[in-house]
Amino acid sequence: MTFSARYFLFFSLVVALVAAAVFIPALGGDFVLDDGFNILQNRLLYVEALDVPNLRNAALSFHDGNGARPLPMLSFALDYWRAGGMDATVFKTTNLVIHSFTVFFLALFLRRLLLLADWTSSTAVLGALLFALAWGVHPMQVSSVMYVVQRMQTMETLFLVLALWAYLSMRQIQIAGTGRGRVQGLAVLFFWLLALGCKEDAPLLFAFCLALELTVLRFRAARQDVAKGWRQTYTLLSVLGLLVYFFVVVPHYWSWDAYGGRNFSSLERLMTQARVLCLYLWQIVFPFPDHMTFIYDDLPVSRSLWSPWTTLPSLVAVIGLLVWAWCWRNVRPVFALGVLLFFSGHFITSNVIALELVFEHRNHFPLIGAVLAVGDLLMLIWQRLPLGKSAAVASLCVGLAALGVATLSHAYTWGDPVRHAEKLVKLLPGSTRAWTQLGGAHFDIYKATGEKIHLEHAIDANEAGLQQVEASPLASNLVIYKTLLGTVEDDDWQRFFTVLLEVPPSWQDKFVVWTMMNNVDRGFAIDAGKVVQAIGILVDKVPLSSNEYLRVAVFVYKHGQQDEALPYFIHFAQRSSSSSASFQRMLGELEDAGLAEWSDMMRSAQAGNAP
Repeated sequence: MTFSARYFLFFSLVVALVAAAVFIPALGGDFVLDDGFNILQNRLLYVEALDVPNLRNAALSFHDGNGARPLPMLSFALDYWRAGGMDATVFKTTNLVIHSFTVFFLALFLRRLLLLADWTSSTAVLGALLFALAWGVHPMQVSSVMYVVQRMQTMETLFLVLALWAYLSMRQIQIAGTGRGRVQGLAVLFFWLLALGCKEDAPLLFAFCLALELTVLRFRAARQDVAKGWRQTYTLLSVLGLLVYFFVVVPHYWSWDAYGGRNFSSLERLMTQARVLCLYLWQIVFPFPDHMTFIYDDLPVSRSLWSPWTTLPSLVAVIGLLVWAWCWRNVRPVFALGVLLFFSGHFITSNVIALELVFEHRNHFPLIGAVLAVGDLLMLIWQRLPLGKSAAVASLCVGLAALGVATLSHAYTWGDPVRHAEKLVKLLPGSTRAWTQLGGAHFDIYKATGEKIHLEHAIDANEAGLQQVEASPLASNLVIYKTLLGTVEDDDWQRFFTVLLEVPPSWQDKFVVWTMMNNVDRGFAIDAGKVVQAIGILVDKVPLSSNEYLRVAVFVYKHGQQDEALPYFIHFAQRSSSSSASFQRMLGELEDAGLAEWSDMMRSAQAGNAP
């Protein structure tokens, strides 16, 4: 190892540590939003001993044990074991360590990239360190690193960076003509598999490598057969990918009407995503913390190219950037690569799948592309202006310092749940999630301390939220919190029923009723009869699956009038297979309870519904 290599590794480590330091004020924050479902309420992560069955169950516990994202899930279990419980600070610290590793290896990847782009050795070293630092200390990273469940995203980015680093090493060997780079190729595959074990969109690695070839690498190799092989391989895979996209993915996910549980269609989603991508770019280029609100449930959907009016200009801007990058792919390959990495990184989340419209953490990898594009443009500007190298570096340092200060401020806000939620409701007074997060922050303090003043604050937050926006989570929280305080009245329940009935259908309706049912089952002193009424409103409004109808039927049977449960059992039967284990078990349990006629009716309903 040469002195210069040791020097670069040392400063890459310094950059990684600096990037971690600006997030330290956020370590005092708590779990938020999806952390509850994926981590806090996931009992399989509560690992008391590091044995194979426990670790295997934890790794496979994501979304009803479907086996996806096993590496982050396993790491959550290890954090629980290490902390002896669900300590948010321990989980966030692990996230921060992962972020530091990513910054370190990103610097190594960028140095190799810039050298392949024909930057001078000194400029490549300086650019790699500054670009890695800019990515590491950007305020947009706060919600990726400190939102615990997004470890799924940050771990994937780490392994994708390592895969791309190995890919560049392989291609560098081939360009120099010193070998085929088979070991490096195996490393690409290994790191890609690790990324796939973190998140399902890891196949985007192909798009990232294609972007590298179209810009910096240009399918070069010392041997013509190798160069030709790369062109043919990427052409074939690109054609196959387009065929799969247009003839499999789009027909499977496309919906001219609103998706189930969403208020937008596929076409409306695609139009809206043009505005979302421009929003991301605005947040990246002008990284003021108040621009990064974390919650975006009040974002208007694009119903046409003119509604909102920003839809068409956003589409033009996205297409314009892509055309610009294509035209400059030979003139400014680093800029072109950055643009292509940014948009390819959003290819899945900004497409036809019915995901939520906006999440800041989706920029975790694409931000690398944005930093490259902006950094190369700044390099071009400084080359055209009569500025010395020292002045250019000084201005970059000032910009990076400003980024660090903005991130420190943003991290400080995230470091206290109440402080963070109060900021959110100030920025987003019409957001249901912002108000529920404020109420939840106070409620968590009440659970930890028993201080009723915080339960009263939680009630006040949901009351204030309902003045701004009618939403079933706010109305249901009022009922639950007031029940705990002993002040719930019939008017509170009626208000909840009215809101549940009148608000547009969404997944939140099902969630709030399910929460109430779970509270009753756990012995919480909530009025079970009123919950049965809420179920009646829900089933007339939101479609349920067979297992959900069974869940409802059993609850109503236990806590309501028994005859009221029969229609739900019938719905369950109509949606079940006769060979279903749950169907057969339910028939047996009803017969054991002396309700053989119900079993007969369910068999008839199931047979009548069979194809």
